[in-house]
Amino acid sequence: MKIQDLQNGDLLFVSSQSDMAEAIQRSTGRYNHVAIFFDGWIYHATSERGVIKLPIEEFLQDDECYGVYVFPDIDAKAVWKRAEQHLYKPYNNSFYPNATGFYCSEYIAEILPIFETIAMQFGDEDEKIAPFWQQYYKELGLAVPLHQPGTNPSQLAQSEKLVYKGRLDD
Repeated sequence: MKIQDLQNGDLLFVSSQSDMAEAIQRSTGRYNHVAIFFDGWIYHATSERGVIKLPIEEFLQDDECYGVYVFPDIDAKAVWKRAEQHLYKPYNNSFYPNATGFYCSEYIAEILPIFETIAMQFGDEDEKIAPFWQQYYKELGLAVPLHQPGTNPSQLAQSEKLVYKGRLDD
């Protein structure tokens, strides 16, 4: 699908190649980021700037893949208002529940409250906690929040409440 086919409230799920992205994908599945579209703007939580909105053209990167999903019963205006209320809040880099700020899927679950939390995972079938996450949390001075309630992009994309619209290829 093309950019001009996007509608308010469409969710963009991202697969990319950074070290963090690959660690998220190895632990949780296909996607490492999620954002929402409204009137040419992308709303999302970023580790660098917290919750922001930016023009879709600035969001899209050539080396990333985007799956587009929709919640058919969305009240786009109400979700947009909630999205606006959380702009400029900080990023939750600990991924701990009830921490200040939001990580990407936590932000989406807050503004579109249709998703359940799950026990967070930081490893794969071979290891409970991957070396990337061990180092990441060591640098934060925190324990890995293994099995704490949370969300992740792949989990949201798998929700039976969403409908896959296609791959954004523009």
